[in-house]
This record gives sequence, structure tokens and C-alpha cells, in this order.
Amino acid sequence: MAEAEEDCHPDAVRAGDDDETESPAETDLQAQLQMFRAQWMFELAPGVGSSNLETRSCRAARGSLLKTADTKGKQELAKEEKARELFLKAVEEEQNGALYEAIKFYRRAMQLVPDIEFKITYTRSPDGDGVGNSYIEDSDEDSKVADLLASFQQQLTLQESALKLCQPELESSQTHISALPMEVLMYVFRWVVSSDLDLRSLEQLSQVCRGFYICARDPEIWRLACLKVWGRSCIKLVPYTSWREMFLERPRVRFDGVYISKTTYIRQGEQSLDGFYRAWHQVEYYRYIRFFPDGHVMMLTTPEEPQSIVPRLRTRNTRTEAILLGHYRLSQDTDNQTKVFAVITKKKEEKPLDYKFRYFRRVPVQEAEQSFHVGLQLCSSGHQRFNKLIWIHHSCHITYKPTGETAVTAFEIDKMYPPLLFARARSYTASSERPL
Repeated sequence: MAEAEEDCHPDAVRAGDDDETESPAETDLQAQLQMFRAQWMFELAPGVGSSNLETRSCRAARGSLLKTADTKGKQELAKEEKARELFLKAVEEEQNGALYEAIKFYRRAMQLVPDIEFKITYTRSPDGDGVGNSYIEDSDEDSKVADLLASFQQQLTLQESALKLCQPELESSQTHISALPMEVLMYVFRWVVSSDLDLRSLEQLSQVCRGFYICARDPEIWRLACLKVWGRSCIKLVPYTSWREMFLERPRVRFDGVYISKTTYIRQGEQSLDGFYRAWHQVEYYRYIRFFPDGHVMMLTTPEEPQSIVPRLRTRNTRTEAILLGHYRLSQDTDNQTKVFAVITKKKEEKPLDYKFRYFRRVPVQEAEQSFHVGLQLCSSGHQRFNKLIWIHHSCHITYKPTGETAVTAFEIDKMYPPLLFARARSYTASSERPL
């Protein structure tokens, strides 16, 4: 009996040991069970449904996305900062003459951020020694030089109480141009522009000094130039910010040269008397169109080279035969295409009366007026602006005076009408006849 009790006692001891070893697992299980019951009771409570659970899940997902985006943003910033350091290091190596090392740093920087060169603007720091200190991002200087006209005006105002546009570089006993009043100087600048609208010379004159730069940017000069080109259609400045911007950006024909085109074709000749061969002729001729600021236009078709014809087209009083004179106007369609329409006629020459045959009866000739209507599209090509004219219309109108009838003949625009390209002639603006 005692042995039996002894045998049972070790089993009880082992069972107790097993209970002690399983107690942590049971405790964890009990805790999970309590959490499940609490969650279950919370879901069964009134006013709490699946929408709240979905809201919680959405919030949790949104929080995880924000954390991911924040992490990516930090990584991008770190990558850009590393690329910036490598780029500035490459700049330093290049300045020291180590081009091979500089290329390696440039390559590593662009592998991290391909457009790192355009993301930093750097300038030398007065007290910097290291790479990070030798170059600093600078935006103040750019803002100071953004409006050059306002900067020059401010500098001239701070120099003296009496405003002087320029100062003599060397002392001289002669009167300097700075002694002239502002009104006289502006009148001189209007002579520079002249009635030929030579704004190119005005821009070159603005490079002399700060005072001349201010005079060349006078809004009244550019306003008068715009009125001379477009007339009443440019009363409103919108959408441009200044009269100068309107003159430079708005499509217009150019006056300091000639629009020229060259036409070449092969023409079959007559057969020889023996019928052995037939000649072929290569025909070449030029078209010249010259515009004036006052609305006049000249057109000439001739086989002569530009070297001999361009100097003759400087003024409208040329004595060149077969020249056509007329007026033109600019038209801008809804598709933002600028077109030039012109009506030209042959120059009338007054012939002296011949009294030798005044007693003979002359056969009456039917009088008729002939005019040509031309339509061209204005466009730009290459680096130059408004230097190309494309044919869109060409017709001949013959009006018989006795009957008043008009016969119209329209020409087909084909390869015989190549585009006209602008050629600048310096002699056209070498002298001024009248001020602006």
C-alpha cells in the first residue's frame, strides 16, 4: 500500500511539473481569447458596423502608403544631395586641370540624377575653401539683373541728383554729348531709327553705355514704330508686355532688304532645218519684292542678278523698266497665319508729246488698266524671323475703261513660284531721310 502511494506520488509530481511548464502557453491562449471576446463584443455593440472597420483598415493602408512615400522622398533627396556633391567635386577637379577625374565624377553624378546640371546654379563664395563652400546656390543675383532697364535707371538716379545719361571717359575741351538735354537726345535717336524703321541700328546704339540703353528702350519710339507698321490694329498692347516686345514678336514684313526668289526651268527649242537635232534652253529669272514702312511695295521680274538689281530698289523713284508699284496690307487669320496681300500696277511714265505727226489722224486705241493681285504667306525659316514668303495667290486684272468690264486671269501656283527669301541690304539703312 505504501509502495503504491509512493508510485503515485512521482506521477503527481510529474503532472505538477507538466502544469507548470504549460502555464505560459495557456496564459498566452487566455490572453488571445480575451482579446477575441473584446473585439467580438465591440462589433456587436450598437452603432458600430463594418464601415468603421473599413475606415480603420483604410486609415492603416493610408498610413503605410504615406510612410512608403516619405521613405522614397528621403531616398530621392539623399540621392540628389549625393549627386550634387559629386557634380561640384567634378567642377573643382576640372578647374584644377584634372579632366580625367572630373569626367569620372560627372559620370557618377549623372548616373544618380541625369539632370543634376540644371538643378543647381552656382557661383563662387568669397570665403569658401571646400567643395560645398566654394559654390552656393544664387537666386538674388538673377533677380537683380532680371530687369536690366530698371537696374540702369536706379544706378543713374543714385549717382547724381541731376540726371545725366553718360559721362565722358576722357577729359576734353569739346562739349560732350551728355550735355545735351534729354529731348534733344531722344530726337537724335528718332533720326537713328528714321522713317525706314532701322531698329537694328537702335539696338546697336544701346550697347554704347547705360544711358544710351535707357534711351533705346524708350516706349514712345517703339510705339511709333508699331503704329507705322500695323496702324490702328495695334492700339491695344495686349497680349504683349511692351511696345518693343510687340515689334519684335508680332509677324511683320522686313524693310531693310529685299525678298528674292530664283526660278529655273528647261524649255524646248525649235528643231534644226535638217531635223538632225533640237535645242534645249535653260531659263533663269528672278523675282524681287521690296516693302516700305508706309505701305508701298515694289515688284520686279528680271533675269538680272541680285548684285545689279538690289541697289536700284533702295527708293521708289527708281528708273528700272518693267517695275510694278502698289500697296500692301497685312492680314492675320484665325489660325494665326499672317498673310500679305498686294495690288500692284506697272509704273506710269509720262511721255512727251510728239508734235511731228500732229496732223495725222490717229486710230483710237481701247484704253485698259492692268493690275496684279498677289497673296503671300509670311513665315520664318532657320534662325531668322519673318524671312520667307510663300505664294498663295497671283492673278491679273484687266479693266476696260469704256465698258467698265474686268477680265480676271488667275495663275496656277506651281513650281514656277518658289518661295521668296529675305536678303538684307546694308545700303538701305546707311542714311536717313526723315526722323521717325
